[in-house]
Formats: sequence, C-alpha cells, structure tokens
Amino acid sequence: MSLKAFAAKIFARRITKKNSKWINNPIETQKGVFNELIKKAKNTEFGQDHNFKTIISHDDFVKQVPIRDYEALKGYIEKIVEGGENVVWPGRPLYFAKTSGTTSGAKYIPITKESIKNQVEASRDAILNYIDETGNVDFVDGKMIFLQGSPILEEKNGVKLGRLSGISAHYVPGYLQKNRLPSWQTNCIEDWETKVNAIVEETENENMTVIAGIPSWVQMYFERLQSKSGKKVGELFQNFNLFIYGGVNYEPYRAKFENLIGRKVDSIELFPASEGFFAYQNAQNDKGMLLLLNSGIFYEFVRADEFFVENPKRITLKDVELHTNYVMIISTDAGLWAYNLGDTVQFISLRPYKVIVSGRIKHFISAFGEHVIAKEVEEAMKKAIEATGARVNEFTVAPQTSPKEGLPYHEWMIEFEKEPHDEAKFVSILDDTMQSQNSYYFDLIDGAILQTLKITKIKQNGFQDYMKSIGKLGGQNKVQRLANDRKLAEALNAYQA
Repeated sequence: MSLKAFAAKIFARRITKKNSKWINNPIETQKGVFNELIKKAKNTEFGQDHNFKTIISHDDFVKQVPIRDYEALKGYIEKIVEGGENVVWPGRPLYFAKTSGTTSGAKYIPITKESIKNQVEASRDAILNYIDETGNVDFVDGKMIFLQGSPILEEKNGVKLGRLSGISAHYVPGYLQKNRLPSWQTNCIEDWETKVNAIVEETENENMTVIAGIPSWVQMYFERLQSKSGKKVGELFQNFNLFIYGGVNYEPYRAKFENLIGRKVDSIELFPASEGFFAYQNAQNDKGMLLLLNSGIFYEFVRADEFFVENPKRITLKDVELHTNYVMIISTDAGLWAYNLGDTVQFISLRPYKVIVSGRIKHFISAFGEHVIAKEVEEAMKKAIEATGARVNEFTVAPQTSPKEGLPYHEWMIEFEKEPHDEAKFVSILDDTMQSQNSYYFDLIDGAILQTLKITKIKQNGFQDYMKSIGKLGGQNKVQRLANDRKLAEALNAYQA
C-alpha cells in the first residue's frame, strides 16, 4: 500500500467518524442549520423583506417565506447579477453557476464561499465514505477522470460564472492534481465530440482507476474507447474499479455499461446540483443516498400529489414518511430561500435518512390522470432489460392522445444497442410493471381507456444527434425521461430507426 493510500484510509476513517455525529442526530442538526441560516441572513434585503428577525420556528418561516422557483426569485437574483450586495446572503457570491432555463433563458445560481466549501467537502466525503466502507483504496494511486464542462469562467460585474462542473474543476485538491485527467487544455474544449475524442487520446494508455460523469455521456466516451482500441474498457483499464455518477438513474444504462466494461465495477451515486450537493450513496449494497443534513442546506418537503394545490403543507424531516413522493424544497447558505429545486424524492430509510430521486415535478405523464413519474418508467425498463437481454442506449416516454386508430397509449421511444430476444415479452414486462407500480395506469388499461404501451425504435446515435441539433450534446445536459406533451416525441420522429 502506498503512502498516499495509507493516508487516505486514515483520513476516511476520521471523516466517517466525524459525520456519524450529525447522521445520528438528524433533527437537531437540521434545527441548527435552520437557525444559523436565518441568523446570518436576517440583515440582507431578503431577510428584511421577510422579517427574518421575528422567525424563531419553522411555522414562522412558512408564514413569512413562500415557496419560490427561480422565476419567482429572479428579481432578487438580477439585483445580485447587476452588482448588488447583501441581497439574499451577506456580501456577494463567489460565482454564478450558469444553467439553461426553460422560460427565462439563462439562470444564474449564486454560489458563496460557504456553499462551494460544502459542495467540495460533500464530493470528497462520498469517496472517503466508500474507502472506509469497502477498504478499497488502491485507486488513489491511479488516474481519475470526471467528464465535465469547460473550466474557463467568464465574469459578470466582478463575479465569475460558468457551469457548476467547470467551477468545481478549480477545487480539485492538490494531492489529486497529478492523478487528474484530462489535461486542462482538453478540458477547455467546448465542442463535446472533439473533446471526447481528445480525452480518448489522452487516456487510452493511462492507468485509469476512477471514472465519473453523467452515464449517457460516459457511455459515449466508453464507446469511442472501444472503437479505437478494439478492447473492452475493463481490459484497457485493468485497474478501473470505481464509477461515480449523478444526474440520471444508472439502472437503464447498467447492462450497456457492464457490456462495454466487460465486468462489474463498484459505483457511487451522487445527488449534486448548481443549488447544492444534497446526497450521496453511502453503502454499496443499498442504492439509496444519504441526505446531507449538515451542509448548509435546510430541507422542507411537500407531497407531490398536493404540490399544485393552494398553500400545500410543508413539512420538515421529522414528519416525512417512507416511499412517498415529495417535492424537495431547500433553503441554503447561498441565499436560496424555500426554493423549489424541481426534483422529487422518496425516502427509503429514516434511520439514517436516505433518499432516491424519483423524478422532476414538471416531468410526468398524466394526460389521463395516471400520474406516471420517472422512477416508475425507469424501474419498468430495468426489469424488461433484465428479462430479455436487451441493452438500451437511451429512451423517453410520452402520451399519444390522438392515435390514427385505436385507443390512446403511452409511446416509449427507445434506442437499443441490443434489441430484446423477445420483443413481445419486453413490451409485456414494461406494461405489466407499470400497472403493478401505478394503480391509476392499471385502472386506465383495465377500463379500456388506454391500450398497452407501444415502442418506437430510434436509430443508433439518434438521441445524441437530437441533443446535438439543439446544442445540448454532452456536459451536464440530459435527455428528458418523460413528458406530458408531444414536443420531444415529435422532434424524435426524425430519428426513427
């Protein structure tokens, strides 16, 4: 064992022990975070507008601070972008994480010295937790890669801005700098396809031990590696044993990945966003993620099926229930207050508090009242793949409300890397699994309101070609898993197999 590996193991034990204190005292920890956030921001413009000086309980907070999304908070954010100080948090942010908005164009998410520290520590702790749990530590001596956006940052009124992954690239600790790939020059390439090809050139002959990124784009990197070398990724990188991912559910990609790699590797799921780092997988035998309660974020939850009613009930951690779909509301040390992140989660454990990401509150199918969410379609896809030997590159689901003939149905647009050995069985498992998970969908099928789902095959690289056509190839961009309209489905018609 190298000196670096030995030191990493000791450090991992120390950090894991330190984190156990807040893990074992979750409610008190969250109360402390809440009080600290309110205290620090009481003299900001937002704090004065919402009378933070009188807030002493969560009930006070609910009465005085409504739930907002980016659009509703935009007036405050624009003041910061224009140079304002002490608007939603003391002083000015260190960065703006620039993301693409749907209705407002570019979104500028403030990142403060406090919030970036918590982001960096959460990323570090996810890996240290893995080391402490498994004892696997040799990977620290190999090369590591995170497929990410360009680290080149712009500046707006004295505040640097860029993609979150590009900002994070500036915080790789010194002891990992020599292990890090790709090179700075390659990482700065904007065109994704050019960048991936350059990464292949730089990494093909290296001792890669850790690879991280959004699964759909890591898959593209693996395919290019295999095409160039003629070898499985696991043969090319014989010491590659840890895949770190976030952003989308890995399960629909798992079979394809294991085929590309040629063997199974350990994986760690992360739940990061520009607005904060919320959770990471802390056990290899459990796919839930540990909710980070001591990272400058106060959490509230609203039942997803009540979210769009007037004044939905907002609860804190102590009142959440298992396996219920919640919209996650956050207040952070970057000055986001009662902020609707847009993600929905379900708790799979309350000791400790562990979540899975179940979808997006705006991404669902309910054209007939079925309330289908991402978790359900991803679970159905996983079972169909396992039962039929199929491998799937990408997929999305949309309602077909006005078919040329017959009853309406759900259309699954799928790009197969390997088609199922029995397509009828594949479809049957998809539909049966959807019915078993979603009683509304079952009733619609049983009552002859909907017919069984149908598959539309997308040609090889069709999803990549589509994402490229809209300027969202690579980086942190993701294909929308499901929609309640036909916009994406109609656009994908041009890429049918």
